[in-house]
Amino acid sequence: MPHAVDFGTVSTAGLESSPVADALAGLRANEARYFKNKYDHVFTVEPAADAASTIDWVSRILEDERGIVIASPPLEATEFQVENIRIAYVFYESGLSINVMYTLDDDGKRAVGFKLSDGMAVPEELGAFKFARQKSKLAGTIRGSYFVIKNEY
Repeated sequence: MPHAVDFGTVSTAGLESSPVADALAGLRANEARYFKNKYDHVFTVEPAADAASTIDWVSRILEDERGIVIASPPLEATEFQVENIRIAYVFYESGLSINVMYTLDDDGKRAVGFKLSDGMAVPEELGAFKFARQKSKLAGTIRGSYFVIKNEY
């Protein structure tokens, strides 16, 4: 069942099987706060079993663009549109968060972002990427990277 992510009270609900559940919950809450503040959008996630089409879309982009297949099982996902941007997020058991920001205009920006929860190692399949660090009150230290999408999805 879908649920809104509360960034006021961080909860590990839906993420309990992750070895870094607290940090992943903080990362998820950090994203929820961003979308609430920037777009007045309530960030709602659902279990991976109910979000197959979103997870498949993100997985297809990763594989087609860079040959990346994520080894960790997905726990939750969400897909929504703000302004003219289609956005998808997948939160993985390892502590990884992947987002796709896909501007619907033909000349718009399109990218895949990776964020690593505090305490997790860089997954082998993302070893080629350089990760920048940012501090978050909700998530501790977040390491992030991205790549630009070149094809149409």
